[in-house]
Amino acid sequence: MTYKIAVCDDSDADRQYIATLTKQWAAHENHSIHLSMFSSAESFLFQYSEEGDFDILLLDIEMGRMDGVTMAKQLRRENETVQIIFVTGYSDYIAEGYEVSALHYLMKPVSADKLFSVLNRAAEKLRKNERVIHLEQGGEMTRVPLWQIRYADVQGNYVTIHAKEDYTVRKTLGELADSLDERFFRVGRSAVVNLTCVSRVTKTDIYLDNGSVIPLPRGAYEKINRAIIDME
Repeated sequence: MTYKIAVCDDSDADRQYIATLTKQWAAHENHSIHLSMFSSAESFLFQYSEEGDFDILLLDIEMGRMDGVTMAKQLRRENETVQIIFVTGYSDYIAEGYEVSALHYLMKPVSADKLFSVLNRAAEKLRKNERVIHLEQGGEMTRVPLWQIRYADVQGNYVTIHAKEDYTVRKTLGELADSLDERFFRVGRSAVVNLTCVSRVTKTDIYLDNGSVIPLPRGAYEKINRAIIDME
C-alpha cells in the first residue's frame, strides 16, 4: 500500500523538518509514500478538492487565516478515515482535537522516535480500515467496511448491523462477532459495539459518538473499560 501523506505547516523550517522525518520513517518501515507539503490550510483544501484521497495529515494548528482545527473539522465532514495528527507548539487545543477524531497530538519540537511511533499507529489504523464484512440481505451480497460499523444488536434470530445504513441479517450475534476484529466488544447477549466509536461509559450505559446509547449489563463496566485501554 502506498500512503498519501500531507504536511501542512506555515513554518518553512518546521514543514521541511517533519517532511524529512516522515521520509525517514517510510524508508525505515519499508513503506511507499507520496508526500505533499502545504504552507496553509487553504492551499491544502484546494488540492484536496481536486484529489480527495490523502491517508495521513500532519497538521499544524496555528496558521494564517484558517487554523488547523477549523480545517480538520471541514475535512472530517466528508472524510472519516484520513488519519489526522496535530503537530503544534501549543497544548490548549487538545480538547478540540476530539471533535475531529485526531489520532494524536505531537508537541514541537518533535522527536523522530515519537513521530515514527505515531505514524506506525496511523498505518495500522489504515490497514484495519481496509477490512470488510460481507452481508447477505434480500438475495444480495453487501460489502461493509468494519470501520463503518458502530454497533450491532440482536432480536430473535436476526442481527441488525448499524453502519452508514442499517443491515438486518439472519444470523446469531456470536457468528457476527466471530467475523469482526479486536475493535469490537461483546456486550452480553444483546449487542456488539465498536470500541473506537465509544465516547463515554457509565455503570449502566455505553454512549457512542453518534448519540446512540447501548445498555450495559451488570458487571460489564470494568470489562469494557479494560478492553478500551488494551485497544489503545
